[in-house]
Amino acid sequence: MSPTAQLHPDRLLPGDPGTRGIARDLYASVKGLPIISPHGHVPPEWLAKDTPFTDPTSLLLSPDHYIFRMLHAAGVPLAELGVGGAELDEAGARRAWEHLCRHWDLFLGTPVRYWLEDELVGIFGVTEPLSEQTAQSSYDRIAEVIAGEDFRPRALMDRFGISVLATTDDPCDDLSHHAALAADDSFGPRVMPTFRPDKYLEPGRSDFADLVARLGEVSGEDTASYAGYVRALENRRRYFVEHGAVSSDHSHADVVTLTLEESEASRIYTAALAGTATQEESTALRRHMLVEMARMATEDGLVMTLHPGSFRNHHQPTLDAHGPDSGHDIPIQVEFTRGLRELLGRFGTADGFQLVLFTLDETVFSREIAPLAGFYPSVFAGAPWWFLDAPEAIGRYRSAVTDTIGFYRTSGFIDDTRAFCSIPARHDMSRRLDSAFLARLVADHRLREEDAHRIATDLVTRVPSTAFKL
Repeated sequence: MSPTAQLHPDRLLPGDPGTRGIARDLYASVKGLPIISPHGHVPPEWLAKDTPFTDPTSLLLSPDHYIFRMLHAAGVPLAELGVGGAELDEAGARRAWEHLCRHWDLFLGTPVRYWLEDELVGIFGVTEPLSEQTAQSSYDRIAEVIAGEDFRPRALMDRFGISVLATTDDPCDDLSHHAALAADDSFGPRVMPTFRPDKYLEPGRSDFADLVARLGEVSGEDTASYAGYVRALENRRRYFVEHGAVSSDHSHADVVTLTLEESEASRIYTAALAGTATQEESTALRRHMLVEMARMATEDGLVMTLHPGSFRNHHQPTLDAHGPDSGHDIPIQVEFTRGLRELLGRFGTADGFQLVLFTLDETVFSREIAPLAGFYPSVFAGAPWWFLDAPEAIGRYRSAVTDTIGFYRTSGFIDDTRAFCSIPARHDMSRRLDSAFLARLVADHRLREEDAHRIATDLVTRVPSTAFKL
């Protein structure tokens, strides 16, 4: 199969010739614009140390949960795919790649195959379709390419056109890699940390006392008391802002919010440290702390992003063997309108407060998220991500939210990936899909073509910059 056949120039554009012509022009105007990636998971040390990539498996397969979870569903053990920090030698890395090639047909019709073909052809020059027969030759081709100086992480940042890249970071991280990048005049892109406090806001965790003790150590606050715990979180948020952070990221089972009296919050916090808080008390304190995060955001300016609705670590044996983020987080239903009323009642119209709402439950896009973003100045409708970052789902999102909030109350595309080389493919996919959506509005005489061009550009520049205060 030739590169042209694999990467058709009109992929994802409308089938109707007239509409497709409009979409082509729109896409041509935005395809070369820099990438703004305000929510992702690329390790910052890759860029700070400019660490060479070692092999195709650790670069393309092991970090990508979309790939390894599908292979696991087909019966491939995760340990053979380098998941959860499992070290693979050269022979092991090749076997993992063979698994992918042997099961390549599993990915037919999926966005994963779309992205990976884009990477294989566009970045690595692999023009043969993956199969059991081409496993070794494709592995060798990629290994040869990544051995070059022009394929180290910093060079790829330039090649991919990434101007802004956000990482996701523990509140206790010293952010030394971010500091090194910021101080390096030879490195142009902006790499920002993101404050991710989830585990420090879950009093029901068995290790909660240890976590907040560590938080106290790095912040210099006494977290034996609730007041000290709150000060410690405020301290670390300020530290992140000083190191370039623009947002905090939160993912819990729900976004129900409430405000406790300080005495009650203190009582539950003390019980949580002692391991005696009930599940109901722990949940109440977590919901209270989400409101506290919003309160802190009005003071330090961090954009607050919420993405609830994941049943984390669904398979206990896999969690025990491979740790979290090993492919078995499963979406569940979620509700926003009633749950966020307390938070938005207090801060929804506060000056400077911004809240981006993401979901794994697309039924709430038109029913809840868009109407909330259509009233509250603080609320933006987050783009489809994680299980929804597929062409059809992205199209449904545009249809679901545009009637209520147009284009400028949205977040811009979110790649949300640890798979570094998939970033340009994912953003290119989004640009094509937005061009197709806008072209249909033009063809239906619902939008002037000059307005469509302006919107197409704004969706990759102004819109994410506004939503994330860039």
